[in-house]
Amino acid sequence: MTDMTDATGETSAQGYPAVRKLLHWVVALCVILTLIGGLMLWKYGFMGLKDNFGIETTNFVYKYHKSFGLLILILMTVRIIAKLMMPDPPHVPPLSAFHRIASKSVHGLLYLLLLAQPVVGWVATSAGGFPAEFFGGAFPDLVGKDKALSEALYGVHGALGWLIILLVAIHIGAALLHRFVYKDGVMARMLP
Repeated sequence: MTDMTDATGETSAQGYPAVRKLLHWVVALCVILTLIGGLMLWKYGFMGLKDNFGIETTNFVYKYHKSFGLLILILMTVRIIAKLMMPDPPHVPPLSAFHRIASKSVHGLLYLLLLAQPVVGWVATSAGGFPAEFFGGAFPDLVGKDKALSEALYGVHGALGWLIILLVAIHIGAALLHRFVYKDGVMARMLP
């Protein structure tokens, strides 16, 4: 492996395998779309969405929030398998202990939350008596109808959403810091 400097002065090292890069960016897009829908649901709720945007838009937001959430669950499962089959390339130059621990912590929490969040939403939806829509189809219910459970889990789902927003902001901030301040090739490893 060679260590080179690109036109911006950033060190460029060995990148991730193409499959892992593709999964990263597809999941990132799905997370952004799901968070936009989630923020609309948090701000307006069902009646507020319906009153402000109409029932068709409301149904669209709910359908695709659920669909992209379940797609994230599938893609994150594939990402874990890909990570096990294709380990991370080494950092050149090596990261400091602080950066290595911080990176592994943020990535680990993101992986965990991006698996847990759709499951919590799926159970909340099932308990609410609503379909877990998936792009024109539906996933099976995980539990029977239970209004109290549904409401409690929607609260957890919302809190996890805010935590995901925080971790995504930290992740993006760290990538930009490595790109423009440290110029150590960390961000370049995941770019196409």
